[in-house]
Amino acid sequence: MKTKKSSKAKISNLFAALTMIICLVIGFLMWKYVMGNPANFEGYITPDKLMADPSLHQINPSDSNVMPVAGNLLGMIFKGGYIVPVLMGMLLMALVFSIERYFAITKAEGKGNLSKFVQAVKAKISGGQMADAKEMCDKQKGSVANVVRAALVKYDEVTAEGFDSDKAAESLGKEIEEATSLEMPALQNNMTIISTLVSLGTLFGLLGTVTGMIRAFSGLAHAGTPDQAALATGISEALVNTATGIATSIIATISYNYFTSKIDTLTYFIDEAGATITETYRKLKGQKK
Repeated sequence: MKTKKSSKAKISNLFAALTMIICLVIGFLMWKYVMGNPANFEGYITPDKLMADPSLHQINPSDSNVMPVAGNLLGMIFKGGYIVPVLMGMLLMALVFSIERYFAITKAEGKGNLSKFVQAVKAKISGGQMADAKEMCDKQKGSVANVVRAALVKYDEVTAEGFDSDKAAESLGKEIEEATSLEMPALQNNMTIISTLVSLGTLFGLLGTVTGMIRAFSGLAHAGTPDQAALATGISEALVNTATGIATSIIATISYNYFTSKIDTLTYFIDEAGATITETYRKLKGQKK
């Protein structure tokens, strides 16, 4: 089990690392070729004009004197600087890992309604119908069902051994704890990344804003005379970083809190079913006395 668990952890870590790299690459490509498309900026020369007059040269969006077309959001985002593709990569990470966690936790809940399953399996356990309870676990699947089934198998073992109530409770509790420890890593994978993006999104956004403001005021200082239009453009470009960073943090925060709540619910159902199994054994031993 430990080898299997270690193998799954390595695969999960590899997936997370590759996902982060791919997201950053996609973020850079979008920034460079989609938002940095010369058509988004003033002075853009159409291909027809370039073919008609070879002496013309296409504008370079990276030049400080090239401004986005009025109202062109893509051009404005491109002018936010080199921190923008990093922020876009982190925004993609937040989306990708949130989607991945949604499917993973949905799978962990099993095939049917989890709350109804727990209530039904508790009723079977309380009634001493352990075989039926195991069958329900096999049909439900998922993390909760796996842990409950492991506890039911252990229940049969301690019943056959004739353990006293305290020893049986300890044995059942240990089995539930071990089964839960095997299921929890699958539930908590990538949650650390999502929680980290909550802070990193805001911090990188502020970093981009500060560097953008420095560039804007530095340009004004070298110009010699105040240029309100240039200052306004520089500030709006700098704030693009803040907006992107905040968007990343919002998505990551909502995802983290939502999935944490889901994991807590699964853990609660496991504890509830485990308590029912232990209590059923205590009643069984009490009746025999």
